[in-house]
Amino acid sequence: MKILVIGGSGVIGFESLKKLKELDNDVFYTYYQNKIPISNGFLLDIRDKNAVMDLFQKIVPDIVIHTTAITNVDLCETDQKLATDVNITGTSNIVNACKKNKSQLVYISTSFVFDGTKTGYSEEDITNPATFYGYTKDKGEKLVKNSGLSFLILRTDLPYGIKEKWHHTNSVSRVIDTIKSGGILNEITDWYNKPTYVPNFVDIMIDLLIKKETGIFHIVGSDFLNRYNFSMTAANIFQLSQDKIQPINSKKLKLPAKRVNVNLEIKKIQEKTNIRILGIKEGLVNMRNLKQE
Repeated sequence: MKILVIGGSGVIGFESLKKLKELDNDVFYTYYQNKIPISNGFLLDIRDKNAVMDLFQKIVPDIVIHTTAITNVDLCETDQKLATDVNITGTSNIVNACKKNKSQLVYISTSFVFDGTKTGYSEEDITNPATFYGYTKDKGEKLVKNSGLSFLILRTDLPYGIKEKWHHTNSVSRVIDTIKSGGILNEITDWYNKPTYVPNFVDIMIDLLIKKETGIFHIVGSDFLNRYNFSMTAANIFQLSQDKIQPINSKKLKLPAKRVNVNLEIKKIQEKTNIRILGIKEGLVNMRNLKQE
């Protein structure tokens, strides 16, 4: 079984790469800016359709896990061309290469495909993004759904975990780094998420692949809370001063992208896997213990 991870140096991609290799799969991956010390890596700009097609024809993967995207919601709002080129055109290139090679496609998506007007969202709900980032990911989902491929679309929310030196910061590493450096961290009180521990997400994704499941699944943590309370919990778990975390309303920050409160329901994934979905305390304790090793 040949598996190709698009974006193997990213947060979800890197964790996927490690765990798939542990299971003795024939794993390949791509990177764009950050070359990592793992074999079978290929430099790839997914915006280059010829380069994408050439790589797929070289590897001929059975399964493709597409994790690459511009995920900064404010950057997507202010640089819509970049977001379109990577998140839509890049995904289209990957879909076409999968079709030519008859590869199964796993597409990592987001809660931002919804507008936050409902109290909860199932996999069957109609998407209606309120941000340009959500728009690009929704377009990517439609490309996958209409491709005729065997696919998994996995929607997640606020992924966190161990930050490698080449990774961008995540919600938890930002708390740790800011407090340890003596800074003040403003955290939003009116933006709610279901923080998702990345190793837990990847374990569930692999379980779905082993069981040959297809379709759309929500893989998120079990707790729905605001960013301020999540950061306060993270500081407590990592034994850091909570006094450095200040609550703030998002309207005062005048952010380019709207923050939407999307509660992704997890009933479907709970019925499909025996792997327990972690809440924030379990995920943060696991992360803390790994950092101390």
